[in-house]
Amino acid sequence: MIDTGDTAFIIICTAMVFIMTPGLAFFYGGMVRRKNVLNTMFMSLMVCGVAGLLWIVFGYSIAFGGSGEGAVIGGFDRLFLNGLTPDTVRDGTTLPELAYVGFQGMFALITIAIISGSVVERMRFSRFVIFVICWMALVYAPLAHMVWGGGIIAQLGALDFAGGDVVHISSGVTGLVLCLLVGARRGHGLLSYHPHNIPFVLLGTALLWFGWFAFNAGSALAANGLAAHAFITTFAASATGICMWMLVERIATGKPTLMGACTGCLAGLVVITPGAGFVSVWAAVVEGIIVVPIVYFCITKLKKRIGYDDALDAFGCHGIGGIVGGICTGLFTTPELAAQEGMVGLIYGNGSLMLAQLEGIGITLVLVVVATLVIGGLIKLIGGDLRVGTKEEANGLDRGEHNESAYPAFQGLD
Repeated sequence: MIDTGDTAFIIICTAMVFIMTPGLAFFYGGMVRRKNVLNTMFMSLMVCGVAGLLWIVFGYSIAFGGSGEGAVIGGFDRLFLNGLTPDTVRDGTTLPELAYVGFQGMFALITIAIISGSVVERMRFSRFVIFVICWMALVYAPLAHMVWGGGIIAQLGALDFAGGDVVHISSGVTGLVLCLLVGARRGHGLLSYHPHNIPFVLLGTALLWFGWFAFNAGSALAANGLAAHAFITTFAASATGICMWMLVERIATGKPTLMGACTGCLAGLVVITPGAGFVSVWAAVVEGIIVVPIVYFCITKLKKRIGYDDALDAFGCHGIGGIVGGICTGLFTTPELAAQEGMVGLIYGNGSLMLAQLEGIGITLVLVVVATLVIGGLIKLIGGDLRVGTKEEANGLDRGEHNESAYPAFQGLD
């Protein structure tokens, strides 16, 4: 039976989660050089169109169609949302299934948009569009089924309240693999790439933070106490992330930065996402404390030592943060909030959930790495180089890929 209060709540949450993808456009756009800002922002807007359409055409069906318990994909019975009417109720909820379609679709958009942060300033726009189409079909939709549609990861007993595996690990690790396939930017390791508009970064952070409350709280799929709990754990972890990043920067460099505080906020949001509805508020604070030094090390030290060019740190923040969050869920899940009896955090004396979390993360990593290598390799083989030419990269992708300029009156060096 459809509940109007729950339905209204999820529709509002859907709109809030949608704004995260334009918010990511501002976040990423502010971090790149001015000659690439439009191309970078366009990648996120493109995802809203292309991935949004694909979700309706086949993505939702692969993720949540059919029975598919213990399987890799759902089914093809919901292609073009076939058979869904305003009165169709989503199993296990009090929601019209069309509201569930919309809510889950917004997750697909932000996940795929995150990937672009690893390859900005050098990947061809057309190649990224093709990659998005293939990745939706071969990675995102099947993974959503495995975790949330009763598939193989769910059958293990692994928990992912709002997207540790499905959203953050998948996008971050994909970004790492794809940036290795595309190659580093011109001058990587020799030049310093400075963000051209930090106020854009703050605006993007605010929009992402705003939407993230709905991202996590809405994953309760009802206007209830669990949603309120997820809201508060989300706030606790993100606030802690800001404080911790300021502290770490103060110790490491002597001065906290606005850019760093924004990154700390996102790290806190990422780490709490898989366990927002399963861990206590104190654990959310602890997770924020744990994740920031790890992400800071990966972004400022590990990336330089290994030499990969994850331009906007999609892997460092989302991939690493998502893995830490999945492990923390296996560590801190409370008996009162556990999805299954006995599947509690390791600190409560049972290691079954932790083992399931590690297995789920492992399956996600294997799927993402293999599929991304295959998709990227095939695009290179059939369509040619993934990256723009040397001259186009030097002049900027705004002009080269779109014949536009964000700042046409600016004549100085970028």
